[in-house]
Amino acid sequence: MTTDSFVNDGIRYTGYYFSLPLDYQAPKHGTVQVFARAVEFAAETESNKPWLVFFQGGPGFPSPRMDANQGWMKRALQQFRILLLDQRGTGLSTPITHETLSPLTSEQQATYLSHFRADNIVRDAESIRQQWGVKQWAILGQSFGGFCSLTYLSMFPDSLLRSYITGGVPSIYRDADDVYRATYKNTQRKNQAFFQRFPQAQRLCQKIADHLLSNAVYLPNGQRFTVEQFQQIGICFGVSDSFLPTYYMLESAFVTIDEQPVLSYAFLNHMLMAQAYQPNPIYAILHESIYCQHTASRWSAHRIRDEYPQFHYQPGQQFLFTGEMVYPWMFEQYACLQPLQKAAEQLAKKTDWPSLYSEEVLKRNRVPVSCAVYADDMFVDMELTKETLDVMANAKAWITNEYEHNGLRADGERVLETLINLGEQTAAELGQTLLK
Repeated sequence: MTTDSFVNDGIRYTGYYFSLPLDYQAPKHGTVQVFARAVEFAAETESNKPWLVFFQGGPGFPSPRMDANQGWMKRALQQFRILLLDQRGTGLSTPITHETLSPLTSEQQATYLSHFRADNIVRDAESIRQQWGVKQWAILGQSFGGFCSLTYLSMFPDSLLRSYITGGVPSIYRDADDVYRATYKNTQRKNQAFFQRFPQAQRLCQKIADHLLSNAVYLPNGQRFTVEQFQQIGICFGVSDSFLPTYYMLESAFVTIDEQPVLSYAFLNHMLMAQAYQPNPIYAILHESIYCQHTASRWSAHRIRDEYPQFHYQPGQQFLFTGEMVYPWMFEQYACLQPLQKAAEQLAKKTDWPSLYSEEVLKRNRVPVSCAVYADDMFVDMELTKETLDVMANAKAWITNEYEHNGLRADGERVLETLINLGEQTAAELGQTLLK
């Protein structure tokens, strides 16, 4: 079904809804609506340009709503028509929130949510391709979108013309524990860099943490704010230009009332806005499952944290921020996650997650794959990425320290240009038709 179409600065944006199986193994068990927005030059509605499907990072976030006259989309439109996919459960695709899940029991919630991983996201895209009669299309995956890309390359390689991946080549072998060991090390390095640049920030962080330990402080939504929540704003260290804004925020955290320091409303509101897990529960409840194949996560980040006791803050010790980690206490403390606590516990114990990647298919891969690998990526470890790239055939990597994990957002035209050129080199080596 087509929704409204509009033109902005010479570019047409057209929305489409697709009714697709919730469970592709049991199609009779209901459907989900999946939304995708086509983006193309208004003067080229009959264009023969190939499609480029974008897979967003996360998991649990919708495709971007951005002006296509800038960033990576501006470069992409030179050679492609773009399809922005709201992955199932996000944006306009049967969105998952604590509200939409409220009519279900915890067991029903867990069963329902188990169908929202990369394998079914890819099946949705493939179903749309088949419905539209598109022979092949290209894909661009950012972060978790790159995980989806490797799943697509494993499941339906013949459907793909090119694959571009930015900051998102997963390990196809390692379990969640190995991933989080690497992630904690990368996060510690980011902490060291931040506090070396702003030595006075350590004193400010300790003052905030000690205040939270000694006082009941509440966020604007009524949720008690804790040291563990404060530590989680370190997730911002994974993107460029985050250090200075973080320091400015820390130095203005307190105001004085009746000669007593209290955390300001502005600071607390900023803390609430930083909790992306609240409006996007998939990001929390299915995050560790993206690393699971026939194994349970068993709250991996929480368990592995004990191997790095420096992340457990105590008064008088060094303060460290955490990063992109999910903990069971979040489902006790976060207002919008509390209704999902029992379902989260069930999913953390789930052992029968299906495979997401095929080593044998990736070894025989003939789809030109171009990857931007960020040497200083806090979220996707470069060494684990290289293990996968060593296995994949016809995959070229651009390893760079010029960008953080958000390179595609920070300098999308250049990043995508580089990947497109790499892909054409690989296509030429394979004797395949080059993009024009």
